[in-house]
Amino acid sequence: MVILKTDEEIELLRQSNLLVSKVHGEIVKHIRPGITTLDLDKIAEEFIRDNNGVPGFLGYRNFPNTLCVSVNNAVVHGIPNDKELKDGDIVSVDCGVILNDFYGDCAYTYPVGEVEPEILKLMQVTKEALYKGIENAIIGKRIGDIGYAIQSHVEKFGYTVVREMVGHGVGRELHEDPEVPNHGKRGSGILLQKGLVIAIEPMINMGKQDIRVEKDGWTTKTRDGKPSAHFEHTLVVNKGKADILTTFSFVEEILNQK
Repeated sequence: MVILKTDEEIELLRQSNLLVSKVHGEIVKHIRPGITTLDLDKIAEEFIRDNNGVPGFLGYRNFPNTLCVSVNNAVVHGIPNDKELKDGDIVSVDCGVILNDFYGDCAYTYPVGEVEPEILKLMQVTKEALYKGIENAIIGKRIGDIGYAIQSHVEKFGYTVVREMVGHGVGRELHEDPEVPNHGKRGSGILLQKGLVIAIEPMINMGKQDIRVEKDGWTTKTRDGKPSAHFEHTLVVNKGKADILTTFSFVEEILNQK
């Protein structure tokens, strides 16, 4: 069941999504060769709690940590561990928070040190695809228009869309209806209405679209071992232009200084 949000609920969602955006702004300060993904996880949990939030992923369906941290050929749902990040890695960090009983959800793929140009290109195109999808998150369009925009953009560069993982509604629950696939047909799927809050999150592979889940039951990797990138915004469907509740500005201010 799709739950449309009131203006008051959207303002509470704005606060939770601002907090999760600030978590990313804190994390980016620490991403470098030699840091472990578990270090990043602890930094994020402490920051969330210091700002009166609750980690949204910790304990969700028994997930053991605050962050999903997915390195290189890991697509999503990587469990933080003691392995150090290396120069040339890319790392997708997905974070959820709860504030005022509402979720915030945001993901960003970070470069670690000097990353090969073709991998940086994958990251750039994936982020572009996110915004192509957002351009279609307006009243009167349909869910399929979002997926079509994402898919058609990345396939121009020879990349593939992960089919099994999708975006979703966001509210008092982390994953609400509707599902928001990153592929699709124009004019298909549910009609987008005022008050619909969704997370759009393209997961794009450099190689083939096929994925596998590791023995830990969470970490999802590309079958061919090639890199994958992932970016996510939470937004409100609106007339003419979506209202993006999360922001990459905290992250990119730091990245631009590096």
